[in-house]
Amino acid sequence: MQRIRVLSYNIQAGIETQSYRDYVTHSWKHLLPHRSRERNLNRISGLLHSYDLVGLQEVDSGSLRTGYVDQTQYLARRAGFPHWYKQVNRNLGKLAQHSNGLLSQLQPSLVTEHKLPGLPGRGAILGYFGEPNNGLAVCILHLALGRRVRMRQVSYISELMADCPYAIIMGDLNCGADSPEVALLMDRLNLWEPTAQEGTFPSWRPMKKIDHILVSRSLGIEKARVLNYLCSDHLPVSLDVLLPKELDIAA
Repeated sequence: MQRIRVLSYNIQAGIETQSYRDYVTHSWKHLLPHRSRERNLNRISGLLHSYDLVGLQEVDSGSLRTGYVDQTQYLARRAGFPHWYKQVNRNLGKLAQHSNGLLSQLQPSLVTEHKLPGLPGRGAILGYFGEPNNGLAVCILHLALGRRVRMRQVSYISELMADCPYAIIMGDLNCGADSPEVALLMDRLNLWEPTAQEGTFPSWRPMKKIDHILVSRSLGIEKARVLNYLCSDHLPVSLDVLLPKELDIAA
């Protein structure tokens, strides 16, 4: 069976946060550039380079606060990914470019962007590897804070991916593993989550599991874990996916 290594990470625009106090003392970093952001991005790239597929949330696509650095592009080049895609979900001009990102060692056959239901600012990237209707579908998303809106968003995703026999959904879902939102996704798309009980937020005391990687039951899983990597206020989630022989992910 072919093995691909998958990682999902909310990088908080490259801001290192290690306590609740940092949300106040480092709040200016959400508006202005600083040297420590580049150092932190370099640390993150050191983690990413050993993976085949990476889903990023809370990436900035080039604004004042990042010194106009497109963080998805920067991490892709620094970590050696030949294929990368960004989705700007909340465009605040020069102030901020809130985005999702997909980094891939594999060439996708198709990449699409989708605006999620609710107020503007939430979206999903859907990448297909192999035939769109019979290959591997990988979705990176960042859901809303409110439960009612999240239910609409996961319902939209479940309809969008209803015909995908092999699927990976990853991102910051802003809800727990036992939530109705995750249950809806798993029931409608026949998914499961290997790291269901491990906390990811806040990174310095991970009590909540809001970052997830859900996979089709038709796929094998090894080495599923939450990584103790303190570069953000979230911890990254990692797993190895085993693809069945009949699944061809060549573009």
